[in-house]
Amino acid sequence: MRPRSLDEVVGQQHLLGSGAPLRRLVEGAAPASVLLHGPPGTGKTTLANLVSQATGRRFVALSALSSGVKEVRAVIEEARKRLGRSAEATVLFIDEVHRFSKTQQDALLGAVEDRTVLLVAATTENPSFSVVSPLLSRSLVLQLHSLTDEDVRGLVRRAVEEERGLGAAFRLDEDAEAHLVALAGGDARRALTALEAAAESVESTGAEVIDLGTVEATVDKAAVRYDRDGDQHYDVVSAFIKSIRGSDVDAALHYLARMVEAGEDPRFIARRLVVHASEDVGMADPTALQAAVSAAHAVQFIGMPEGRLALAQATIHLATAPKSNAVIAAIDAAMGDVREGKAGIVPPHLRDGHYAGAKKLGNAVGYQYPHGRSEGVLEQQYPPDELVDTDYYEPTSRGGERPLADRVPKLRDIVRGREQRHG
Repeated sequence: MRPRSLDEVVGQQHLLGSGAPLRRLVEGAAPASVLLHGPPGTGKTTLANLVSQATGRRFVALSALSSGVKEVRAVIEEARKRLGRSAEATVLFIDEVHRFSKTQQDALLGAVEDRTVLLVAATTENPSFSVVSPLLSRSLVLQLHSLTDEDVRGLVRRAVEEERGLGAAFRLDEDAEAHLVALAGGDARRALTALEAAAESVESTGAEVIDLGTVEATVDKAAVRYDRDGDQHYDVVSAFIKSIRGSDVDAALHYLARMVEAGEDPRFIARRLVVHASEDVGMADPTALQAAVSAAHAVQFIGMPEGRLALAQATIHLATAPKSNAVIAAIDAAMGDVREGKAGIVPPHLRDGHYAGAKKLGNAVGYQYPHGRSEGVLEQQYPPDELVDTDYYEPTSRGGERPLADRVPKLRDIVRGREQRHG
């Protein structure tokens, strides 16, 4: 069911409309190497084939999963010979190009530069992160989008009716079609694979109707589209954290489920929860960090799939907790001052006085022990001279920080000798 012409391609209208870059390329105008970036099942290989057919070039396909520099150089050498003998140009299609090492990608540069080959490379990752800059600058980078439900529905119906598909040998129930569309998640290949499996199951029983039960029995569950080494990995993790930060517990659980279903390392998820317990919740709920660390320990102790429960509990805790970024703001501000050289000398009375000769140097002389006061706090200089009266931590009025918003200024006044301000 691979499209044989542009008219059969569904979706990607932003690239295939009249005068759009990909349409011009497929129709043979202004040939240029191109990087097709998009999710699986959106037509990257199909478009590479169409470019080759439309321009009358020889088509050679390599997969970065099974090819190396040797294979690439062999294709380039043959392309150069053909170009010299018969002026026949070559379209080199490389699937999963992000899996090529820098050295392997560099091997393509000369042939792309002098047009020995017209490179059409496909990747599910953002090329900015996975393709070397020289290759990026020599190629047209085009992003493909996931197919819409209507796109997938049209493809499924075409596959049922056309001779190169099921040839109208079966009838697809409406609810079964809807399930196939939902199962696809914008991936045409996934929908067609599931349809084929369901048809084979029906054919084996002599029936002619593909119903919902058949589809469900044939395909256990939708494979979650999630590349742990790709940019979708970062997109899902980003959405997970931002949902926690935004206090949307349901969205956070959705993204957690996507990561768990895709086989993401649970220790990675736990580490993100520990980080954001301090970054996004902090002192507004100090128990959030305890919950995240406990979840991390639980995952190490019991493993998966049971570890998903601890991850879910920590996710719910963090998402529903009051939020404060005062912790990260405070440490970042302090580190910013240190980087700018605002370090200063440690005040003598705070220096270590536990070694012989320390007192002669003035170390620890005059230090006042706070526990000697009933309130446990007293006036004393703690920061270097350059940072006296510098505030870093600014508690919010949310959750557990509400009482700190009153207490911290009072503590500062006492320590800095301004106790009278509060009587």
